[in-house]
Amino acid sequence: MPPVDRRTPAASAPGRAGAPEAVVVVNARSRRGAVLHDRIAPALAARGVRVLDVHVVRDPGAELPELLPRVLATEPPMLVVGSGDGTLATVVDHLAGRSTVLGYLPLGTTNNTGRSLGLPLRLGAALDVVAHGRTVGVDLGRANDDWFANLVSVGLSSEVAGRTPHLLKRRLGRAAYALTAARALATHRPFEAEVTADGRTLRVRTHQLNVANGRVHAGTAIAADAGIDDRLLVAYTLGGAHPASVVAAAAHQATTPWRPLGHKGYVTAAQVRVVTDRRLPLDVDGELAGWVGPDEPLVVRVDAGALRVRVPQGFVLRDPLTHER
Repeated sequence: MPPVDRRTPAASAPGRAGAPEAVVVVNARSRRGAVLHDRIAPALAARGVRVLDVHVVRDPGAELPELLPRVLATEPPMLVVGSGDGTLATVVDHLAGRSTVLGYLPLGTTNNTGRSLGLPLRLGAALDVVAHGRTVGVDLGRANDDWFANLVSVGLSSEVAGRTPHLLKRRLGRAAYALTAARALATHRPFEAEVTADGRTLRVRTHQLNVANGRVHAGTAIAADAGIDDRLLVAYTLGGAHPASVVAAAAHQATTPWRPLGHKGYVTAAQVRVVTDRRLPLDVDGELAGWVGPDEPLVVRVDAGALRVRVPQGFVLRDPLTHER
């Protein structure tokens, strides 16, 4: 049976010439989406946005692959998405390279991409950005041709993504991931990886390897000079082979967001290639998608300016070659 398209009546602003037009898609399973989804269209209309249609999704994995191509076939000027990072990773697969602008409402648990874009987490303020913000081009990453907005990782985070109960995330927020990670780390085996970037190859043994396009991981900035529009990926490990080093590295990461990339020993490049000593699942913006192993290399590339998105008026473009759209 095909997925059911659950729609709510579209609200539209009074016919105001030049009013922005948008289709709204909300993941009602996201942490705050269940409570807030019915407020979004009326609030946008009150801010002068003409809402063309509203789609409330309750099973993103089943519904979005059919819904998004159908919605985008009409080439709406803006697609307003209320969700967490995992749903957004699916959305950017369909928005990459299009003229349709993304208006993003961070309604998830960690909201790394929303934080990378400088978006407010309070719904009213995020709606203000959709209605009155700037449109800029920001980068997307591609993990073996799977688009993503913020981060792809290998190791402990893949277990955490697969094992963190949805209800626990709703109740505890980001603490749910920390609790699940602490339990998983007790039995997690480290892995060896060969990381190649800009012709330089590094060999590491770790529990966690990240390749970031955005500037935020686990709710805090990776480094002071990391950006989602700088045409660079950032590759780094969280600790070494001993479980205690993972805890120490995560704590250091969380408490030093003000330090620049160079002082943290992180690797930056437009392309990163990873090969691991055993087959491991990939965590792509919080969702399991694909594998990496001895015969299945992970190749991560950055596509500059591939996504048009609404950001706050004060958002500072880090790459002078990336221009306002």
